[in-house]
Amino acid sequence: MYLPTKMTKMPTTKSLNSIKNLSFEDTSVAFSSKSNVQLRKTYLIFASMNQNWLVKLGTFFIKLFLFLHFPIKKLIKSTVFQQFCGGETLQECDKTIENLDKAHVGTILDYSVEGEDDELSFDKTAQEILLTIEKAHQNQAIPFAVFKVTGIASNELLEKIQNNEELFEEEIEAYKHVKERMAMICSRAAILNVRIFVDAEETWIQDTIDTLTYEMMNIYNHQQCIIYNTFQMYRIDMFENLQKATKDAREQGYFLGVKLVRGAYMEKERQRAHEGEYCEPVHKTKKDTDDDFDEALKFSVENRDVISICLGTHNEKSCKYMVDLMKQYDVSPTDKHFYFAQLLGMSDNISFNLAQSGYNVAKYVPYGPVEAVMPYLFRRAEENTSVAGQASREYRLIRKELGRRKRAK
Repeated sequence: MYLPTKMTKMPTTKSLNSIKNLSFEDTSVAFSSKSNVQLRKTYLIFASMNQNWLVKLGTFFIKLFLFLHFPIKKLIKSTVFQQFCGGETLQECDKTIENLDKAHVGTILDYSVEGEDDELSFDKTAQEILLTIEKAHQNQAIPFAVFKVTGIASNELLEKIQNNEELFEEEIEAYKHVKERMAMICSRAAILNVRIFVDAEETWIQDTIDTLTYEMMNIYNHQQCIIYNTFQMYRIDMFENLQKATKDAREQGYFLGVKLVRGAYMEKERQRAHEGEYCEPVHKTKKDTDDDFDEALKFSVENRDVISICLGTHNEKSCKYMVDLMKQYDVSPTDKHFYFAQLLGMSDNISFNLAQSGYNVAKYVPYGPVEAVMPYLFRRAEENTSVAGQASREYRLIRKELGRRKRAK
């Protein structure tokens, strides 16, 4: 059995010095890939996102103009789309992949088309996911593939299965197709030796997703970690779920892939709990989420003989804590079973400084037609205004770098 603590390559003297001096405030590293023009454009985007009223107003008018078929696609593509997405097609992502690779940051291609809910669309999405796996196989700068089960299955069907409701004949057939798509995607990833994330979703369908994912792990993760499940630590039960998943993996003799995140559906979860008159499944305070998140980090490192982990967060304290844990447990920064990941266009101060220090880092790079990716972009805009200090932090760091460059002239 392979132990993740085995080093694939020794850190260089330069990277060891960088590790010692790791700082997420070094904007010269964070924005080294951006020209002055690009940095000023990014500054204007986050300056706008820093104004909650402007985000709400802009979102309203963009939705309205798209509905009325106003010709605003070019404007969107040259601003927020360019900031947070790699392109409309896989081929358009090549430049982003190349630029990230120059800074030793990997790419995770995320086909982010949403809102399509029919068998033809599910088959089309499955085929697109297969293309991302093929591209990852061909390019070492792409360390992971990723997909959402709701991209290949109906929300309603997944929920009915979780609730153990009786299925109609056509639903039984539809779920058979869901399993076939899941198996096709995971088997292709295994054949091509491409690690793949199964993204987390809402609690009312997550149990079904977990069942499908662990079935795939038990098939493809016995020799190495190929399939990763996602653990949303804002859920009250998630640390216990992680412990159980680890115990099951040990007993059944497979590696557990863990993508650790705080969570993405808090408002929906609370609203649904209120409407359904059941206890909220998410923590009441951010501190409780943070505590569980960091506890899960420590647990994962302690169980690194069976767990491979990707730390998906924009939280600087958690990233520093992970760095400290890796040092404490003598885990090499280059160990491929330990990864950090952030979204494209956000937290470059974390991503690029970690990469500069020799750690394994990748960016989630969403792509797809502009109109179809807009729900994703709206969530990014809302996230940057609702998450404490996110837009303000990005805005401050960019302004700091613009000032540094001005003084350096």
